[in-house]
Amino acid sequence: MKFTNQSSPSLTGRRVLITGAARGIGAALADRLHARGARVAVAGLEPDLLAAVAARCGDAPWSVCDVADRDQVEAAVAHAVAALGGLDVVVANAGVAAQLPVLGGDPRVWDATLRVNATGTYNTLRAAGPHIAHRRGYALAVSSAAAAVNLPLLGAYSASKAAVEALGNTLRAELRPTGARVGVAYFAELDTDMTSRGFGTQAAAALIGKRRSASGLSGVTPLSAGIDALERGIARRSRRVVAPGWVGAVLPVRMLAQPVMDLLVQRGLARALEIARTEDAPLTTAQPAGEDA
Repeated sequence: MKFTNQSSPSLTGRRVLITGAARGIGAALADRLHARGARVAVAGLEPDLLAAVAARCGDAPWSVCDVADRDQVEAAVAHAVAALGGLDVVVANAGVAAQLPVLGGDPRVWDATLRVNATGTYNTLRAAGPHIAHRRGYALAVSSAAAAVNLPLLGAYSASKAAVEALGNTLRAELRPTGARVGVAYFAELDTDMTSRGFGTQAAAALIGKRRSASGLSGVTPLSAGIDALERGIARRSRRVVAPGWVGAVLPVRMLAQPVMDLLVQRGLARALEIARTEDAPLTTAQPAGEDA
């Protein structure tokens, strides 16, 4: 008699579109899902890196796509649907970060961060939603632990990821009659380019020192932990995906965690804000000409 693992449904044959897939979480997730038998399509800003990811994933369809450009997103979704013969899963993963003091910071960082993270996620879910609106369909919006517990210098990032969380929760209710499910992913610091670039600044060093932890609770988590969580979440069409595990415990008590975090970050904060107001920290992913902060 053959037994199957009911707790981890097969990914074989699932048709998956991943944005922000040139590197980091998106690239690693594409590799993992392809290895598990899924059929993937990838989209992002860096053509050479995207082509390499696509080649590793069985010559997967790929599109250069600025998720904040609605026409480009619609074209990328249409290309994926045509190449894969439909769509079962969309992972709205594309995102950027840069430090921003609310007072005295560069407002262009706010504009660029919301443009990619909030508007880009909306554009992705809007375009792909009709294609995954079936009983096997699943949309996953990649938010952050920063949506739940907010930190100094990350006002733009936290606000954008709170918007991503809200979009995911709203879409879940709206798609329920179709049988499709919607999840929201919450990560603390994973070992990616975004973490090293986003928190490798003088202001961050003044604030968090040798800990290199934006959460103040733990160090950087191996990327594999996040990809493991994503694989499970996509296979099960989970409502919530978290990594590392402690993030799941913080989410329900976010209103209690926030004042504790406010106290923990006070040491070095004044100096960090002073540095951040003059430090030219770029976005973690360069944007198309005319759109960068």
